[in-house]
Amino acid sequence: MLRVWGRANSVNVKKVLWCVGELGLPFERIDAGMEYGVVGTPGYQAMNPNARVPTIDDDGFVLWESNTIVRYLALKYGLGSLCPVDIRERADSDRWMDWTTAQLAPTFREVFWGTVRTPPEKRDLAIIEKNRAATAKTLDIVERLFGTRPFVAGDQLTMGDIPLGCYVHLWMSMPIERPAHPNLVAWHKRLLERPAFNAGVNTPLS
Repeated sequence: MLRVWGRANSVNVKKVLWCVGELGLPFERIDAGMEYGVVGTPGYQAMNPNARVPTIDDDGFVLWESNTIVRYLALKYGLGSLCPVDIRERADSDRWMDWTTAQLAPTFREVFWGTVRTPPEKRDLAIIEKNRAATAKTLDIVERLFGTRPFVAGDQLTMGDIPLGCYVHLWMSMPIERPAHPNLVAWHKRLLERPAFNAGVNTPLS
């Protein structure tokens, strides 16, 4: 059975949980990271020397890095669905996974940690606002994208929607000012119609 190490409230673990849910795979999740510890143990670091989550073990094959895990699972278990067969559609899906990590995540992370994970008396409101505005501007790009298609790579959900969907759901859940972004909101509503998204991603903000 597939085993997944990671706390359920980690955005990177959410990617894997949503992917596994879409694929209908049986799996076991082991709490690890932050308050759960585990990642600092020699046994865990023998699997993942970065001491981060998530890590998976798929019948003896150990893998870390959340986007890579999603790609691996989608290719192995979801070729033709989460992983497009057409090479150009697959590259398009890949592109938005990498874009989310490189362009969206850095500023988003400052907003999320400052707003959700930092006690009010310790928050740097200037840094939060600077990064909130930058994140909103970055999301203008996918706002335009979703004016032309229902999902990032075309007409159906693919692995490319997964990292972005995890971040956007948190963005929509935080008590912050957001631009209207009607196309992005419509895409997020489409995700909320998916049972696997609700099980793996639409969980309490923490």
